[in-house]
Amino acid sequence: MRTGYFRNTIIYVAVVGIAAHSHFSLFAQDSVEEPRAWMHQARIGAYGLTPDNADDIVRKARSSWVYGIEVDNDVPGRYETLLNPTTKLHAIQNVAKSAHQAGNRAYVYIAGLECISAAGEGEHTLAKEHPDWLQRKLSGEPAVFTAGAAFWIRQGEEDAWVSPYAPAWRALYLQRIRQIAATGIDGIYVDIPYWMTHFTGWEDSWASFDDYTVAAFKKSTGLDARHDIKLGDFNDPKFRKWIDFRITTITDFLAEIRRNAIAVNPHIAVIPEIFPGYEESAVRVGADIYQIYPKVDAIAHEYEFGDGEDYIAAARTQFVWNMYQVGIRTFRAFAEDKSTWMLNYSWDGAPHADPREAMLNLAMSELMAGANVWDAKGHVMSGSNDMTTRTKIFKWIADHEDTLSAPRVPLGTIGVYFSETTRNYYPKEFVDSYQGVLLLLLRKHIQFQIVTPRTLQSFHGATLVLPDVRLLDASEESSMRRFYDAGGKLVLNGQSAKLFQNANLAVRFPDDPGSHYLIAAKSNLQHATTNSESEFLKSLDDQFNISVKAPEDLIVHVAKVNQETHFFFANFHGLQPGTVAAPLPVENVHILAPLVLGTTLHILPFMGTSTVIQGTPSKGEVDFTIPKIERGSIAWITH
Repeated sequence: MRTGYFRNTIIYVAVVGIAAHSHFSLFAQDSVEEPRAWMHQARIGAYGLTPDNADDIVRKARSSWVYGIEVDNDVPGRYETLLNPTTKLHAIQNVAKSAHQAGNRAYVYIAGLECISAAGEGEHTLAKEHPDWLQRKLSGEPAVFTAGAAFWIRQGEEDAWVSPYAPAWRALYLQRIRQIAATGIDGIYVDIPYWMTHFTGWEDSWASFDDYTVAAFKKSTGLDARHDIKLGDFNDPKFRKWIDFRITTITDFLAEIRRNAIAVNPHIAVIPEIFPGYEESAVRVGADIYQIYPKVDAIAHEYEFGDGEDYIAAARTQFVWNMYQVGIRTFRAFAEDKSTWMLNYSWDGAPHADPREAMLNLAMSELMAGANVWDAKGHVMSGSNDMTTRTKIFKWIADHEDTLSAPRVPLGTIGVYFSETTRNYYPKEFVDSYQGVLLLLLRKHIQFQIVTPRTLQSFHGATLVLPDVRLLDASEESSMRRFYDAGGKLVLNGQSAKLFQNANLAVRFPDDPGSHYLIAAKSNLQHATTNSESEFLKSLDDQFNISVKAPEDLIVHVAKVNQETHFFFANFHGLQPGTVAAPLPVENVHILAPLVLGTTLHILPFMGTSTVIQGTPSKGEVDFTIPKIERGSIAWITH
């Protein structure tokens, strides 16, 4: 979101007389088998684009091993260039050409539904000239803001949030999308396409109630949004329709952006930046990553788990580090074969914290969970807290991209179900249970797959956990019946215990061990326990034939990569914000695996070089002992 906005953004007003509708020819890109494969390999750095610095940007990117260059040159998010984009389009074309000549890729930042007018006190602003375009509260108050509402709004500027149903604006916006695509740029990065519910005073607005949106809702449902729904009442069936409508609107908007872009440039990618994760905030702003992932080419997650400032890596508690792993695993499950980018922040100037250690911790945590790294300077998008450290991290990633960028197939016989509908209508209850289950499994080194409505039919594990799932549609219910009719076990937590009364292999926990474990972990992660924890773990009947023995603070993700079994270790042992900046080493980590997988274990320490150890075979199994894991490590078994 604009929390990641450049502090020194340059605004360009096109030269009078240059046609705003000039045609820009598509720059010829390299012929590759998969034109968007670069997105899985992205090592992201961001730069402010001017009319004459394209070559300098590409040179700087090359020197620090950046692959996948984000440039800030927002066309539709600035009212002046929404109307006349020519100068910016030339700059975008220049950086695309320069990046391609250097064998790199570049994509350009644009705003979603936000538009800033530079001369906010003058007559020619978006809000003054097009008041019908604006999002509005139920009271009619327009979504127009000035400096102080957000740090990226400068003194004298007008910050307006537009309804996606404003027809004249949407047509103009999509025209600009097509023009940007025609420059030959590799991607369009769409920042926070939200309903305005995230500024102070708007959190409970459930906007927008502008005429265009209200009319669209009426056409879709027959309901009057201003009078028929009980705003904020999740038990109201009509409010639930409003929830669904708002999510569908944002999803369809992004899909239309992509359709317009690829109609001009078939190789272009669309990457929205989404600030909420998968929790209640996704329902509130209407940007649901579960729905969005199939419609775009990747998502950049500016994901902040934690309260206050502990989302900054240097200030994270062990609990927040663990929940960050839960979040990335969830994103990866939603993404399926697409890439997941993390725009997160390691250090924000705290004098007691070492920025280099925070950068290493953040990069390690993201890579081990399967995401691409983007760590900027402070709380913006560009720069780095320590360029030397970033360069070393990116060089190490590049050296090992065959492993880090390759598709991962999570292993394990246990599935944990993400119910989007339950999350939409019972967000707190479902998310607490879901997070608690995943956190418990991660800390007990029990491998799992996250199962969604899209992947339910292809799940072939032995046990499926439903964490306080309350609502299933006919297709979900049918797939789950087939699962347990074929001998699969259901573990039903919370309100899920009321489902599938005829299932023979169902185990029911009405007290919901997941949410209870989450509460205990928030209070004291190192000693989190609940009355039902042991019974819940026993009920899973884990049949996975690989086990890892290690402290709970060493998280391990086991996955199939390049047809080999890989272990991705993320070490948070001993981390304490402000006192212990680097995790304490973990010694003598044991892996017990089937002998058929092989007897050689390759070990690649994070930021290190690989070594090999031999396992000890016995009775069809092989025991590997990793002498020491410091910040993190990747291991894989071969013959």
